Amino acid sequence: MPNPAPPRATARTATALLLLAALAGCGDDGGSEDRDLSAQKLSWKDCPEPSGAEGGGDAPSPLPDGGTWRCATLKAPLDWDEPKGDTIELALIRAGASGAENRRIGSLLFNFGGPGGSGVTTLPAFGQDYEQLRTRYDLVSFDPRGVGRSAGVKCESDEQLDAYFQQDATPDDDAEERTLLDNLKEFNDACESNSGKVLPHVRTTDAARDMDLMRQVLGDDELHYFGISYGTELGGVYAHLFPEKVGRAVFDAVVDPTQSPEQGSLGQAEGFQLALDNFAEDCASKPQECPLGDSAQDVKDRIAQLLKDLDTRPIPGVFPRELTQTAATSGIAQSLYSQDFWEYLVEGLQQAYEGDGKVLMLLSDSLNGRNQDGEYSNISAANVSINCADDRPRYTVADVRAKLPEFRKASPLFGDYLAWGMVGCTDWPVAGAADHPDVRAAGSAPILVVGNTGDPATPYEGARKMAESLGKGVGVELTYKGQGHGSYDSGNTCVRDAVNGYLLDGKVPPTGRVCS
Repeated sequence: MPNPAPPRATARTATALLLLAALAGCGDDGGSEDRDLSAQKLSWKDCPEPSGAEGGGDAPSPLPDGGTWRCATLKAPLDWDEPKGDTIELALIRAGASGAENRRIGSLLFNFGGPGGSGVTTLPAFGQDYEQLRTRYDLVSFDPRGVGRSAGVKCESDEQLDAYFQQDATPDDDAEERTLLDNLKEFNDACESNSGKVLPHVRTTDAARDMDLMRQVLGDDELHYFGISYGTELGGVYAHLFPEKVGRAVFDAVVDPTQSPEQGSLGQAEGFQLALDNFAEDCASKPQECPLGDSAQDVKDRIAQLLKDLDTRPIPGVFPRELTQTAATSGIAQSLYSQDFWEYLVEGLQQAYEGDGKVLMLLSDSLNGRNQDGEYSNISAANVSINCADDRPRYTVADVRAKLPEFRKASPLFGDYLAWGMVGCTDWPVAGAADHPDVRAAGSAPILVVGNTGDPATPYEGARKMAESLGKGVGVELTYKGQGHGSYDSGNTCVRDAVNGYLLDGKVPPTGRVCS
């Protein structure tokens, strides 16, 4: 989220893609009264290279069986309350089912989270993880409205964003508070200036209606769905709006739908602190591989001292930028999204202690959507646009000051960072829709809800809250005792078997099952 705190619920795969590594506008169909967008035919073609807003890079590589990814655009109403008015184009990507035609179930639609992550780039980058699912489904993903090539929101320039993400996001006095608020307002004003026509229409309810249009155009009677991180919120909203159209669905790395933005930020503070505690314990147990301290507390104390020093004395980062306290904090947060990233955190901290901030800055760049050429995807602009359109509360400096003790108790390292992130929507030009999403889905088919006990970005308790909110007989909870953001991509056989068993064969696991 360009507040600049971590995106509220960014999928592990989406952030990993950024680490490893032309906007569609609004059209006018002349107000045709007999237009039926559900009857449109998609023209599938070879996929182009990802646009800058999607993160850039190369066109998708061939599939394991030699097939190719195919891309198309879908017309959808800009304003779902005015379905005969202007349209936008939504970017889609698909890999056809690899199994026998008589075994094909239909399309399996993915959303990888953010909000703001490009499904068009993320699905092919990690498609090998879903090859077993492709035996019975066409794998399909998309850039949600406001994201990438789907009427992507544009805010500040690359040069402006470089400065924006290095600013002091944890002010210590009135002057620093005013500077932060001024920078946030400048960012928000730029979003309105460059994308004002789209901003009122990027709510999660709009994206859910887009998904039902996709279902119809793809020729499916039901929506089979795999939502990760924010994608679980989107899936829950879809289930609420269209319960009778839900097919086989899985929610992984689950957003708590009962929380206000403040409660969600506090939960993230607790979650990232837990992940940092786990990292420090692991590090202290492996002094040869992780020489960062004599004990877990020593590891954390040295990190805290580094951040304190950077507040007044930044160190060289990726030339010509310096590693600031904020950039280092976001880099550390990025590395906690997956246990696979812990080795980069070790390397980054070792270098930073010697006065070299390059690795931590690269991790920070990854979180913020900046590639090595200095170009930013629009993940940050889309993230704040969708969150601010969804979330009704508008927090003030007084609110933050009052909550700082609670946030600091939850996380001595991330508390200030996430508390100040709450003011990101204060000057947003569009009113927020609700205090939290409505995901009640009476009448829906069972939805498998997978929670990871070590998840930093979507804490484990959210899975239980989602399952309960979906309703009795709908939410089926599965627990993974692991680390990182998400469960299916962890490689845990128990989780994979449960998810694949449901999506491929319709076998609903008993609720409360635990994998470790």
